[in-house]
Amino acid sequence: MRRSADFEQTVRRGARAGRDTLVVHLTTTTDPGPPVVGLVVSKAVGNAVVRNRVKRRLRALVRPRLDSLDAGTLVVVRAQSAASTATSDQLARDLDGGLGRARDRAARRATGHGR
Repeated sequence: MRRSADFEQTVRRGARAGRDTLVVHLTTTTDPGPPVVGLVVSKAVGNAVVRNRVKRRLRALVRPRLDSLDAGTLVVVRAQSAASTATSDQLARDLDGGLGRARDRAARRATGHGR
């Protein structure tokens, strides 16, 4: 994901699931294209070296999970400051939990059972 409009749409309209180290925003579109993921790692996470390390780790964790996402899914993963000191296992658990919860919330909204 590269366009700010896509980030904005996903964060504002998507289902959100927060964890200790990250927040996952997920929305679905009618676009039959592959799922798209964007990362947000702010200065609150740390200096440039730390932010880049967190981005690399998150990219490596997201890549194998793309196959489990439906076509047309937009995901934004926003790192919390705790991500800078988290282990890869903890980031993976939080990512899996966040994706699962956000997917469930998005499905409930689509069927009219969510808020």
